[in-house]
Amino acid sequence: MGQVHEVYTEKYYRTFSRAHPVLARVNPGDAVRTRTVDSGGQDEKGERKSEPGNPLTGSFYVEGAEAGDALLVHFNRIRCNRDWGYTSFRLGLWALSPDTIEGIYSNQYKKDLIRPGRADIVPWDIDVKSGLVKLREPKTKSARLEFQARPMLGCVGVAPAGDFAPTSGPSGPYGGNIDYNEIAEGSTVSLPVYHPGALLFVGDGHAVQGDGEPLGTGIETSMDVEFTVELRKKYSLNGPRVETADHVISVGSQPEFASALDRGLQMATSDMVHWLGTDHGMEPWEAHLLIGMVGRYDVVTVAGSMALRIAKRHLPARK
Repeated sequence: MGQVHEVYTEKYYRTFSRAHPVLARVNPGDAVRTRTVDSGGQDEKGERKSEPGNPLTGSFYVEGAEAGDALLVHFNRIRCNRDWGYTSFRLGLWALSPDTIEGIYSNQYKKDLIRPGRADIVPWDIDVKSGLVKLREPKTKSARLEFQARPMLGCVGVAPAGDFAPTSGPSGPYGGNIDYNEIAEGSTVSLPVYHPGALLFVGDGHAVQGDGEPLGTGIETSMDVEFTVELRKKYSLNGPRVETADHVISVGSQPEFASALDRGLQMATSDMVHWLGTDHGMEPWEAHLLIGMVGRYDVVTVAGSMALRIAKRHLPARK
């Protein structure tokens, strides 16, 4: 077990860029305790710390990380740290069939309710102790819009190759705004390393989010986060992977609206075939048949990424 670093910041970034100053340097095996602000830039006290747009905490420089390595980020703790959050008021039109859109209700609810100049977001109450989240308004007349929180991080990524500095809106092979609800407490995210130190960023906490993020938001809120970093030297990855207690998961990570979901599915499936071979010693034909029998696909973002999961109970021992 390495050192535990408590790292907090007043400066947040909205791009995954190698040009940003390093927030902290850590060694493999070290743990980091930190905080994230919500997607609108408000912290655990509700104070505005950044302009909106998924502000990121980082970068974290991992000693010894080099291009061609894999960075493993073990999320020991992801917890809501305030008693409210917000979502969009209406599903994104990209999630609906065209014939249902004409006559759909307005996405304007109350101006300035959550953020100055915005009328298309609504508040949710978060009971941090019980873990329940409940829509504050508008008041529901039928459905019980109360759920058990499952905190997750929408943004986990490293500085991508070269001088490319994408915003914290899309995702890609470097991670980014993945918005996958399996990136929760207890999960491990593996990412390719492109630069010395890897340069890791995290952000965009959601108290709850359905598959695909069809609202364009989860319940956006600030988070307390603890993670431990690990390196796999000279272990080439084409994109993010996620491991939970029960599943190994390949993510076909791509920007929303860049390609159809079938492209994300192909990326995830191709990576899983490779993963099953390199780490579990499976012949290609064995991997194909295993995927065909027990693979489960998740829509990660409704107009972008897909994931393929395999239950660990079906896997041979690691090589």
